[in-house]
Amino acid sequence: MGWLDRFPKHMFSSRGWGLLGAGVLSLLAAQVLGRRDLLALALLLLVLPLLSLAGTRLLQPRFQVYREFNPSPVETSSTTTVRLAVARTGPGTGHALMDEQLPSRFGKSPVFRFPARSAVAGASRYEYQLRSAKRGQFLIGPVMAEFSDPFGLAVHRRAIDGGTVLTVTPAAVELPVTGLAGARGHDGVTATRIRANPSDDDVMTREYRHGDPMRRVHWAATARHGSLMVRQEESVTTPEATIILDQRFPAYSSGAGYVSGADAADGHELVSSDTFEWAVTAAMSISAHLGERNYALRCLDPAGEPAFLNSPSAPEPEADEYVGAGGLQSIAESLAAIQLTGPRRAAADAEPQPFDDRLMDKLSAHRLRGPILAILGRLTAAEARSLAPAAGFGANAFALVVTDRTADTGPVLEILRRGGWRAVAVSAATPLPAAWSAFDQGGTPALSAATDVRRGAGGRR
Repeated sequence: MGWLDRFPKHMFSSRGWGLLGAGVLSLLAAQVLGRRDLLALALLLLVLPLLSLAGTRLLQPRFQVYREFNPSPVETSSTTTVRLAVARTGPGTGHALMDEQLPSRFGKSPVFRFPARSAVAGASRYEYQLRSAKRGQFLIGPVMAEFSDPFGLAVHRRAIDGGTVLTVTPAAVELPVTGLAGARGHDGVTATRIRANPSDDDVMTREYRHGDPMRRVHWAATARHGSLMVRQEESVTTPEATIILDQRFPAYSSGAGYVSGADAADGHELVSSDTFEWAVTAAMSISAHLGERNYALRCLDPAGEPAFLNSPSAPEPEADEYVGAGGLQSIAESLAAIQLTGPRRAAADAEPQPFDDRLMDKLSAHRLRGPILAILGRLTAAEARSLAPAAGFGANAFALVVTDRTADTGPVLEILRRGGWRAVAVSAATPLPAAWSAFDQGGTPALSAATDVRRGAGGRR
């Protein structure tokens, strides 16, 4: 009966199609031979599969599906265990064949039978593992169940849940220890001037300046110096770092170098490129490196807005300050589905200019409280001149310029360096630890040498 396999399987089983075929033949024989008993048999053979089909559509069993990931979210190239529990919530018995729908990147969908042999309290539990080499958010599920009537004639396949989103975050690369921390103390904190009511043991003074409130005058110091002196307190607080993540489409796309972050077959596509993926990994790695050293992190985009305002995976899109392990986890989730924004074609007249007063105001509000790190795409000379003064707002200023043409970045790097930045040009092939170490090893020449060693080529680019 191999010819029955050519018929659609979403309505009748092979047995059902066989009965329908036998019914049609019996009906023809009844017409030719004039036999009423063949007519009755034909009607029975035709009606029974149709009734079974109607029953599987009208009497649909109800299920409850619970799905969890461990760990969740999961880093790229790491494995997460999916635990699936399926329980029948309505009346009915019988068996069903089920399979979990997965994006194509995860391979073949797991298939299982319901109820499971190890079912407990009416719930069948299943377990399998997933791993993704790329970041993003992926819909895992729904569970597709295939039901049949008691006679095995009709088949009905439908989804019994809506699926669950799995968030895959970029994995951080371990960075070498460098002198980036600047004024950071040995105990993981840094001294920052604050306005407060100090004790007599925690007070510093300076000369009175126009506009200082009289309540801050330190009379004992005034008597000693013979001129008005005001309190200026020194307090120990958490060190801060500001990360500027460039997400502009024109800064990373360059003709044939533009790629999609995922296949359309996944039903999930990020607007990205190889250089932007390098920048995202750098942002995650730098955040982890500083977060482990007790830094409070501030993440901004080139316009001074929260860096993850347009990320669909961001738990708090409007937040720009992150502290502790919870803050680092929020950054990782926000970076999971971040993508390039802005026009697909550079249109300087149509879009607000990056690195303008809005960004400067944000940096000025936290002046000299810690380093500024800018992870940038391709810059024009005008954009570099706009960004250069921002170095004055940080205790140190570091810039990574990610581009496919590092040899063409000389003028831009020179502009940034004159403004006070330590600037390095990298490509998507540059090892991130080498780029990080380049800040302490003389910048671009040292980085080029490290990259050439990795590629097995001598000399400098």
